[in-house]
Amino acid sequence: MPVFSSPALRRAALGSGAKVAAAAAGTAVAGIGYASLIERNAFVLREATMPVLQPGSSSLRVLHISDLHMTPGQKLKQAWVRELAALEPDLIVNTGDNLAHPKAVPAVVQSLTTLLSRPGIFVFGSNDYFAPVPKNPLKYFDKNHKRVHGDPLPWQDLRAAFTERGWLDLTHVRRDLEVAGIKISTAGVDDPHLARDRYDTVAGSPNPLADLSIGLTHSPEPRVLDRFAGDGYDLVLAGHTHGGQLCLPGFGALVTNCGIDRSRVKGPSRWGAHTRLHVSAGLGTSPWAPYRFCCRPEATLLTLVAAPPKGPIADSGHGVSESEAVAR
Repeated sequence: MPVFSSPALRRAALGSGAKVAAAAAGTAVAGIGYASLIERNAFVLREATMPVLQPGSSSLRVLHISDLHMTPGQKLKQAWVRELAALEPDLIVNTGDNLAHPKAVPAVVQSLTTLLSRPGIFVFGSNDYFAPVPKNPLKYFDKNHKRVHGDPLPWQDLRAAFTERGWLDLTHVRRDLEVAGIKISTAGVDDPHLARDRYDTVAGSPNPLADLSIGLTHSPEPRVLDRFAGDGYDLVLAGHTHGGQLCLPGFGALVTNCGIDRSRVKGPSRWGAHTRLHVSAGLGTSPWAPYRFCCRPEATLLTLVAAPPKGPIADSGHGVSESEAVAR
């Protein structure tokens, strides 16, 4: 600490320190304002190409939606989600956390109305089952912190709305379907974040007659990803991480809120020798933590294409995709 030899110098130093503190406080307030008022509503569509189909297959367009965390009053988000129908995807994948309010089911269903008429598969997340509650943000840095659940949410009503319109609930079931002439073998688990996953109920290799195999989980926990990869699934889709939600330029996500490493916190990556992983950064936030920084809310349009006819992919361990995702 510097030593000041006169009262005048001490007053000057104190004044300078106060100005620095005020400037820092102002920057922090501006950052919070940007994160809560601007970026969390700056929805973006990302696009990525993933080579997972059999050689000679035509491409398949998959819209991945996750972590809406919808409340009835979020009209801007609802309008943006409705516009996704114009993409005319071949398949919609929803990896959970649709709700953030006990009266949000109509808002979710109305936002997805046109998309619900297209083929779709889904699993639920913790915030489909339980309302969010306030928590100390520092707890996200402790993977083993005690979780407190809010009031139950009407997930049964949401499930009924999805399935009545033809979407398939993959919670602990295996389903085969055909989309755009491509035979797909699918399976899913309940939310690993709540330790509700029971992979043994869907264990085993996917249908060998399928052109593509897809696994679904809300939280991309390594124990579940390892099981899907061990059974030979081509692609696993997940959400939950919010892409880190608060990220630093040049560093990325501070936390993943699950067991995967920060390099795989969002976007396409590899898991093991064969399986590709896509983690959505999601479209929402908890009402108790309504901010995003350097991590815009997103939906992703995945173009699945034929894999090159060669041996298994070496896992780099860094979650680097061969195809960079682009935003628009």
